[in-house]
Amino acid sequence: MKHTDIKELFDKPEKFVDKDVVVCGWIRTLRESKTVSFIELNDGTTIKNLQLVIENVDNIDLKDLLTGTSLKVEGQFVASEKNGYELRLKTLEVLGKCAKDYPLQKKFHSLEFLRELPHLRARTRYFEAVFSVRDQLAQAIHKYFHSHGYKYLHAPIITASDCEGAGEMFRVTTQPWNAKYDTEEEYYANDFFAQKAGLSVSCQLEGEMAAMGLGRIYTFGPTFRAEHSNTTRHLAEFWHVEPEVCFADINDIIEIAEDFIRSIIKDVLENCKEELAFFDQWVEKGLIDKLKSVSSTDFAKVAYTDAIKILQESKKDFKYPVEWGADLQTEHERYLTDEYFKKPVFVVHYPKEIKSFYMKQNDDGKTVAATDLLVPGIGEIIGCSEREADYDKLVDAMTKRNMPLEQYAEYLDTRKYGSVPHSGFGLGFDRMLMYVTGVSNIRDTLLFPRAVGKI
Repeated sequence: MKHTDIKELFDKPEKFVDKDVVVCGWIRTLRESKTVSFIELNDGTTIKNLQLVIENVDNIDLKDLLTGTSLKVEGQFVASEKNGYELRLKTLEVLGKCAKDYPLQKKFHSLEFLRELPHLRARTRYFEAVFSVRDQLAQAIHKYFHSHGYKYLHAPIITASDCEGAGEMFRVTTQPWNAKYDTEEEYYANDFFAQKAGLSVSCQLEGEMAAMGLGRIYTFGPTFRAEHSNTTRHLAEFWHVEPEVCFADINDIIEIAEDFIRSIIKDVLENCKEELAFFDQWVEKGLIDKLKSVSSTDFAKVAYTDAIKILQESKKDFKYPVEWGADLQTEHERYLTDEYFKKPVFVVHYPKEIKSFYMKQNDDGKTVAATDLLVPGIGEIIGCSEREADYDKLVDAMTKRNMPLEQYAEYLDTRKYGSVPHSGFGLGFDRMLMYVTGVSNIRDTLLFPRAVGKI
C-alpha cells in the first residue's frame, strides 16, 4: 500500500511539512482525553515515534485501539514546538487488531523479560536500536572489504573439519535417533555424506585455500560451536568475519585489523547517530566519546611475555594464576585494556602450546606469530595470526597434535603448490556489536540467540 516511511518524514521534513501524508505503523502508546488524544506510532524505519494528534475527530473510534495495534493513517504533517513534527490525524484504518494480553504494555521492560519474548522484542525501542546498528555494522564491514579489493567468499556451513581440532562441533546427520551399528565407521558409512560431518566452527581453512588463488578474500556468516559456556559472551551460533590476505605477515595483518576496526566504528558513528545517542543515554554513559576515541587513537601493542610481566607486577588478586604459558583469562584481559592501557591492545607472540596448529612458528621455538585484539569492557574480539607457510613445519605441528593428516590433504596442498606468506583474523561480529552499543549480554545482539540449553 502507498505510504511514507516515518524516517523519511523526519529526515526530509521540508518536503512534507503542511502537506497530507499517509503513514503505517504500530501503536507504541495511546493517551486519551475529552478534547484531544495522542498516539505514538512507529513503523520500524527509525527509533523515533511519530506523534499522531487527534482533535475532535468524530469519525475516529479509539475505544478498540490498544498498544500493538497496526494502523494506516492519513493526516497533515506539521511542525511542533515540543516534538519537532507531528501528524494531525484526519483518517484512521486498523490494519491488525491487538489482543488485550499483548505483553509489551509498559514503556520499559527488563532485558531478562524480553529474552523470553524474542519474537516480539524487536518492537521495543531498545532492540529496534540494536538491530539497526547491527545492520549498519554489517554494511560497514562489506563496504570496507569491497573498497580494499577483497572478494566476498561463501564458505560451506557443513564441513568435515573442525578447523582447530577442538572437537566442539554440532554433528550433522540424517540417521534416525535409534540407529544402531556395530562400529563408528559403519554408522557414518550409512549417513548422508558417508562420513562424519558437522556445522562449521570457522571458515578459515576454506578461506586460506581461496586466497591462494584470489589474493585477498573475506567470509562473513554464521558459525557454530557446541561449547558449554553459559556466559554473557558466548553463543552456540554466532556470526564471524574472517579475512585472509596473501603476501602479508603478522605486522601487516595487525595493521589491517586496526584500520578495519577504526573504519567500521567511524561508519557507525556517522550513520547511527540516533541509535548511539539512545545507547549513550540508557545503556553505557560515555559510549559515543569512547567510540570516537577508539576510532582516532592508535591501538596499543604488547608481547605476551611482557603482558604476563605487567599482570604479575600489578599486585592484583586475580582468581586465575598468571604465569607464562597459560592463556589469558577474561579478568587478565580486562586489566590490560580497562586499567593498564585504557584502550584496545594487541597481545602478540603467544606460546605455541596454547595456540592452533596453523600459526607460524617464530624463530625462538617457543612462540607463534599470533595476536588477540582485546578491547575495554569486552575482552577479545579478534583472533589473528600469520599462517604457517612451510609444509614441513605445518606437518610437524599437526603430527605432534595427533591430527589425521589425510583429512587435511587439500589444506596441505596449499603449502605444496606455491605457498606464500599469508595472514588472517577472525572477528566475532556479535561481540563487536556489543562493543559499539554498550550491550552487556551477547544474547541481546541477535533476534533468536542460541545457547546451551536454549533454542
